[in-house]
Amino acid sequence: MGRRYHSRGSVAVGTDKSAVSLISAATIRPRLYDLIIGCVATPADAATNWAVQRFTADGTGTAFTPIALDPADPAPLATSKSNYTVEPTVTAATFLFQASINQRATFRWVAAPGGELVAPATAANGLVVKSASSTVTTTHECGIWFEE
Repeated sequence: MGRRYHSRGSVAVGTDKSAVSLISAATIRPRLYDLIIGCVATPADAATNWAVQRFTADGTGTAFTPIALDPADPAPLATSKSNYTVEPTVTAATFLFQASINQRATFRWVAAPGGELVAPATAANGLVVKSASSTVTTTHECGIWFEE
């Protein structure tokens, strides 16, 4: 078992908007194993289709240093971003996860053992949690947990 970390992000959801990314380094392959998505706005009957995709070029966003779950662990090699103004370049048809979620519900996905989503060991590549489509524009928050 590797070292475990947490990162988070938020986004004003519309179609094709990234909430949080997991950016790899050349020496590691981070594994996403837990994901939570929830809406922080006044609840409404609206839906967003969320996806996790691989990307080959990071975009422009706000950096967030992932937090070690064990305080004895060092800082991670992987990094994270949210609040993208320029979206990452996703790899076509790489929907590693996809689910439509009602705005009134908080959603959690946990990988079955061995079913973690793996980012490549390539600098500036990684995984991004994003809205593939949405019936509303509102703010959502997303938390991810990964190991490396």
